[in-house]
Amino acid sequence: DEKSVYTVFEVLNSRGLDVSWLDRLKSLLMGAAFELKGANRQGLIDDLHHIWRKIYTVIGLRQGMNTEALRFAATLRSSELPNRPISERDSVECINALAVGAQKIRDAAGWLLRVTEACDSIFKSQRLNAVTRISQARLLATAIHLRDDLSEGQRSALLARWENVSFRIYGVFGNDARLSVGDYVRLAWRTVNENLSPAMIDAGLVQLGENYRIKDYFDDFKGASWYEGCEAELRYFMYRYEEHLAHQRNQKFSNEQWERIWMVSPSESIEHIWPASKAPGNLKHSLGNLILLPPGLNSSLQDKPPKEKASEYRKTGLLIASEVADLIEGQGWSRKVVESREKALLEWASQEWDE
Repeated sequence: DEKSVYTVFEVLNSRGLDVSWLDRLKSLLMGAAFELKGANRQGLIDDLHHIWRKIYTVIGLRQGMNTEALRFAATLRSSELPNRPISERDSVECINALAVGAQKIRDAAGWLLRVTEACDSIFKSQRLNAVTRISQARLLATAIHLRDDLSEGQRSALLARWENVSFRIYGVFGNDARLSVGDYVRLAWRTVNENLSPAMIDAGLVQLGENYRIKDYFDDFKGASWYEGCEAELRYFMYRYEEHLAHQRNQKFSNEQWERIWMVSPSESIEHIWPASKAPGNLKHSLGNLILLPPGLNSSLQDKPPKEKASEYRKTGLLIASEVADLIEGQGWSRKVVESREKALLEWASQEWDE
């Protein structure tokens, strides 16, 4: 008797077996469905089986995805404006409390599936790793994905704004996850529950980043280390610069080397143009002396002088590497060149991430 499965599950769970909160919610919703009377009960049960199969398929082996989808689904369905994402335990209680009657049970499971799919669209974008490492940032992006009434152009524009603002706050300025939690969570909730217009969502995003403008801190970034502890941010920065160079040359941005770069940890691809063992101390990890290369190539070049690396840079097909090769072959690689390249990259960044 399938109905007894969910009763047994609840008893076992109450005795202390380690069960995920997502599975606990499934048990509660399925158990509630079996308690219903009437001809439509079997149809609901079949629908729930179908929905949960899709949820588990989307989650797959992604670590933490089940927790995040559950918490985001409850936070965005909270009856009151929240200041932080709801805990797993409270999320189960929140969603289960909404599932009263056949239609609301079906709606609760369907909503969880929609949120899971929205989370997946963010998780699978490797290039956004430097932005999406912050939970509240992912929640806001999820909320934008959930707005079915937005056109594709509107959604893309809002996500681009979200990406720029979030990278400034958590990437360029290096703030940790404790900053702006409430601001992000409240805007995410309002985006879903108050049917904000695209213009209002955009204004909210701009407000999030108004105190973090690159131009205001331009001088502070000169000579700063972009290597130790900033590897993911540096990879994202260089990727965006590669996009910029492709756009300048009217080229379609597509390079299999970047696919290889995204598949490994950032540290495996970061190259010190002036070898770290030979570069002046204050230039070693500066933005002007760093570049990204396909994994393995940087380790093979190791302590070679820049003039011997230029030809290898060109072979990668990366525009950013070819640009550095031009500098090496045209001017050599000196303190002046490194500082000039750093300045040029920061000036580009101040415009790229400007509001």
